[in-house]
Amino acid sequence: MQPEARTNRTAVTEFILLGLVETENLQPMVFVLFLLAYMVTVGGNLSILAAILVEPKLHTPMYFFLGNLSVLDIGCITVTVPAMLSRPLSYKRTVPYAACLSQLFFFHLLAGMDCFLLTAMAYDRFLAICQPLTYSTRMSQTVQRILVVVSWACAITNSLIHTIALTTLNFCGPNEVNHFYCDLPQLFQLSCSSTQLNELLLFGVGFIMAGTPVVLIIISYIHVAAAVLQIRSAEGRKKAFSTCGSHLTVVCLFYGTGMFNYMRLGSEEASDKDKGVGVFNTIINPMLNPLIYSLRNPDVQGALRRVLVGRRSLT
Repeated sequence: MQPEARTNRTAVTEFILLGLVETENLQPMVFVLFLLAYMVTVGGNLSILAAILVEPKLHTPMYFFLGNLSVLDIGCITVTVPAMLSRPLSYKRTVPYAACLSQLFFFHLLAGMDCFLLTAMAYDRFLAICQPLTYSTRMSQTVQRILVVVSWACAITNSLIHTIALTTLNFCGPNEVNHFYCDLPQLFQLSCSSTQLNELLLFGVGFIMAGTPVVLIIISYIHVAAAVLQIRSAEGRKKAFSTCGSHLTVVCLFYGTGMFNYMRLGSEEASDKDKGVGVFNTIINPMLNPLIYSLRNPDVQGALRRVLVGRRSLT
């Protein structure tokens, strides 16, 4: 068994990514759209970062976490889209086994970090609205850094678990991945060995690593909603809800697409739907986040205007 397993293990040294569309006539249009989406996403998130740096009003814990989220969004789309755009130019759709594992590791690392950072942002909103008198001490710079470091540690652990578990599988048959980047559900379909343990890990670790943050976010916003409803001023309630609305929208988009993709392991037909979910995870969500956080925020809008016209705030 062992010698045969090793032979099977080395049988597949590279994968073929079928991409988003297989029709050659559509590939130039997809290339242009994804290139524009990449430029808009990177430009939008860099603008948010610049606005946070140049505007003193935005030097608060909420925007510290938002700045980190912008960095993650840039990283998430950079892990997948540039590699996808390079394939039509080089007429090469193959990806080495090691490169596929690397892409999977970094994608899950950044997505996991996104998950934990959104939880930290919910905790920040809870303290700001429910515990305003002790907010500055409970959400000090030290606490902010600890939350970010712990988030990175959890995300690295999650990503390592799935990547190492994937290396135990044998790939000895078809090597065509029905996706535009390497991800777990599609690679499971190509394995010659049992993926039962890997699927259990995906559900079990996913339940802990994603379920726990969801529960914490829900608890935080139950307290926030109760506190906001006690505010007598309609203007005060509106302001409190507006600061949370953007975060809740991002949370719903992130967890909605994530649960659809990983909480069910589809067949080959389902992989076509997974491509659409992958577009949301890697492109749409990172592209929408700057818009969501700046749309109803006059402070961010003012800082963005100063960044775009090249003038620094004097206040």
